[in-house]
Amino acid sequence: MDEQIVFGSRMIPVRLPDRTRFIPQGLSTSLPPVENLEATLKEAFRKPLDRPPLRDTAKPGWRVTVAFDDPTVPCYGPVWESAIHTTLEELVQAGVKHKDITLLCANALHRKFTRGELAKVIGNRLVQEFGYRLLCHDAEDHENLVYLGTTRNGYDVEINRRIVDSDLTVYLNTVVWRGFNGGWKSICVGLSTYRSIRWHHSPDGMSMSIENNQMHAMLDEMGELIEEKIGQERIFKMETALANPLQVARVWTGSVGETRRAALDLLKEQYPPRRELAEKADVIIYGIPEWSPYASFSFMNPLLTLVSSGLGYLGGVIEALGKPGCSVILATPCPDQWDDLHHPSYREVWNRVLSHTLDPYEIKDLFEEDFAHRPEYIYKYRFGFGFHPIHGIMATYPLKRLRHAARIIVAGAEDPAVPEHLGFIPKESVEAAIAETEKIHGKDASFLFIRNPLAGSRQ
Repeated sequence: MDEQIVFGSRMIPVRLPDRTRFIPQGLSTSLPPVENLEATLKEAFRKPLDRPPLRDTAKPGWRVTVAFDDPTVPCYGPVWESAIHTTLEELVQAGVKHKDITLLCANALHRKFTRGELAKVIGNRLVQEFGYRLLCHDAEDHENLVYLGTTRNGYDVEINRRIVDSDLTVYLNTVVWRGFNGGWKSICVGLSTYRSIRWHHSPDGMSMSIENNQMHAMLDEMGELIEEKIGQERIFKMETALANPLQVARVWTGSVGETRRAALDLLKEQYPPRRELAEKADVIIYGIPEWSPYASFSFMNPLLTLVSSGLGYLGGVIEALGKPGCSVILATPCPDQWDDLHHPSYREVWNRVLSHTLDPYEIKDLFEEDFAHRPEYIYKYRFGFGFHPIHGIMATYPLKRLRHAARIIVAGAEDPAVPEHLGFIPKESVEAAIAETEKIHGKDASFLFIRNPLAGSRQ
């Protein structure tokens, strides 16, 4: 059968075996988009799930931090700007002075974003209006971090000082994608440090599961400690479910816990567990778009393409839908290009670390602490708009999929040496890769094709 497969920045024709089964990626939902985003936001802020309205919560003279998702999240609608304006209107109604409000981008160990980049997300008017009261979180600025101690299971909790010192923090979440985003992740990751993030950002820690998500179980425990230390009423949360990457479906406000529960209850109806979708396959085929959350206002590199996106964000289907020992065919040109400004540690991770081992557990043991504290890379994170050095190490953790998949075949790589660096098998086309898998699994091998969409990076 003739199909189209995403191949970097374009779609290309591909011929698949007639017995191939098809699975959608599931980036969009069946939820209808709201007709009027501004009206929806106003309604949500005036009718929180379990709190008084924001205008009745804040008080004159209060110092308020309005924190928001950074531009790495897969939301491309005008949610940031509209939500911030709605929040400011409610705070003004409460008597909060404009000079006492700070805007804070929750970029965690991601890179900081320039004012010009933030203007494309929150709007130029807000950037000009807030000036130097528009900040990006700095996970290495120790004077502006507060260590709150450890949770009942020993997880360190360290967060931005503004969460502790402000009378109120309003956090604006712009998307809950499956079970990955939102909840306490917004604060306990977005406004935290490596000291805290290391506990759940591990080869086995990060999860998109809607139910029984162990990463969010840790984050909930961290959130409990934050509420114990600063009080339950000092964080006001907005949570958002999207109809698709461009349009909003639902908005909730209230406590972190209640807004999280409301979002997950809705998303459970949209995303049945992947493991229930299809019979396990011998071969899984999908293309990799020229998109990564970590290439926002940047471009892809081989580590992002083949590992972080190829085996990570897109690779959950491997364990869910592939037989143990399955073959995975990735279609991508995977150009050998590097953005050393925004991803300063990535090239070293690719050349030195991945030449030593492809075992993410060994990578964590041998290299994580070294990269987490490298002064030359930390300087670039703090002052040069580069990702924190540990991020390049964490980008290797999806290599754990190699414990389930016997081989990764990369179809269409411009330079075969790029996939070969990871022990992956280069083939000139998807059809050639299919022929190779039929030699391994037999002429009656079962194929599963994931229809990943063509996605554009935020520029």
